Amino acid sequence: MNPDREWWLRVPAVLLSPRSVFAALRSEEQEEVEARAEPVLALMLLAGIAIALGTSTARRLYDDPLYDPLTLAVWAVIAGGIVAFAGYFIVGGALYLGARGLGSAGTFRRARHVLGFAVAPLALSTLVLWPLGLVAFGTDLFKRGGDDAGTAGDLFYTAAIGFSLWAVALLLLGVRVVHGWSWARSIAALGLVVLFLAAFSYVF
Repeated sequence: MNPDREWWLRVPAVLLSPRSVFAALRSEEQEEVEARAEPVLALMLLAGIAIALGTSTARRLYDDPLYDPLTLAVWAVIAGGIVAFAGYFIVGGALYLGARGLGSAGTFRRARHVLGFAVAPLALSTLVLWPLGLVAFGTDLFKRGGDDAGTAGDLFYTAAIGFSLWAVALLLLGVRVVHGWSWARSIAALGLVVLFLAAFSYVF
């Protein structure tokens, strides 16, 4: 099968059978690396949009009368792209350093690709959860004191947190499978990731 096709098929597969997908990321052959670059880019962009939509900034956009559905869509794509770019290199870099700190010989690129497939649940939330939220609450999702302020809104944002936790769980599994480590060592690597990100935030 064509490697490009294989990696696109692994995008939904990482949600259902993640171990096999992360095991495939061990390959550093140039053809494999190039084939998975576009799926990783798509996943990161969609995940970035989900993160941008979940920020406190997004929840106040419609307080500004200049915003309409088209403007909101443009904002989501631009903000999501910025989040995706920063996450790909900053969080990916922290993941690389965290793994190196525990003895990994993996590359920076592979660490970024592990992150890219781990955020698949966030990408899924952009395609499923947020459209459902728009159907249920409309633009009140992006306005203070809207219909999403009640119990139904709390359930929606709890579901959004659930997708985020799913992504963290996939990242932990990805680290474990790619490096062949124990759960304890993999958790320690993610602990170092948190420390690196905290240090980065403090410096900047």
